Amino acid sequence: MRQAGLDRPARTHDAVCMAEHLTGISVFVEVARTGGFTSAAEQLGLTKSAVSKSITRLEARLGEKLFHRSTRRLSLTAAGESYLASCTAALDILRDAEAILGSEEGCPSGRLRIDMPYAFGRQVIVPLLARLCRAHPGLQLTLSFTDRIIDPIEEGVDLVIRFGQTRKGAGLMTRTLVELPRHICASPDYLALRGTPASLEALEHHDCIVGLRRGTPQRWAVRSDGEERLLSPPPTHEVEDGAAIIAMAEAGLGLCQMPGPLVRDQLASGTLVAVLEDFRGSDVPVQAVWPGVRDASPRLRFLLDRLVEQARAGHFS
Repeated sequence: MRQAGLDRPARTHDAVCMAEHLTGISVFVEVARTGGFTSAAEQLGLTKSAVSKSITRLEARLGEKLFHRSTRRLSLTAAGESYLASCTAALDILRDAEAILGSEEGCPSGRLRIDMPYAFGRQVIVPLLARLCRAHPGLQLTLSFTDRIIDPIEEGVDLVIRFGQTRKGAGLMTRTLVELPRHICASPDYLALRGTPASLEALEHHDCIVGLRRGTPQRWAVRSDGEERLLSPPPTHEVEDGAAIIAMAEAGLGLCQMPGPLVRDQLASGTLVAVLEDFRGSDVPVQAVWPGVRDASPRLRFLLDRLVEQARAGHFS
């Protein structure tokens, strides 16, 4: 008969090995995601040497090379690509199991990685998330701000928030949170100097500040003769950041078109004036985009539902 406590060292050894294996898998996934030992080390808070040794130990345990290494680049081998798919799925299952436990009795917990537009994120989304975290202290957030279109799978984020209809790519899901009006506006000084446009055709004689996405000037949504259309105003200034567009318009550099919440205070104070309201196009949707290989995790579903509730209560406007 086995004596009490005789198998404790074995169990302890197994637990240590399992912890090392899980750490090695996490390091491998981060190296594959970021494309290098240095970038993975920065994300994980480890040294480059520790990351390299972890990968070496993992490859030795598996008996397979996971990466092609050269002085210029790091790429996955065929075995590495197959192992990455399995590891990613396994880690997602573990995160979801944790989320399910944390979501009992309405107490979601765990980390959510969210990417959002600069101006709209800081002005509208962040205050909502702050209130949510105060009410549910188990939630942890990693926030990034990007106006360009990104793939949440490639970027390793749980949720992307963007303006406009987002094409459903492979493995992506979308949900419209709210639809917001868009206004064409300019500063009183600009309008006093250049005149107030009375028609869409008059925009050809004005300076315009347009958004820039992947090097392409963005068009404005308008309504003419009862039909929706996209207008290409003169791109006097091309700017990637929404807050910078508003600041330039306030400085008198031209007309801009922005979602209502971003210019609400400026229109109320008079630093910007809305024009061509009779030609205002349909409202712009604010969409949530997330990897949809499986159903959204419980904490992500919780967040999406809360954001929709806040939007319906008018907190996005």
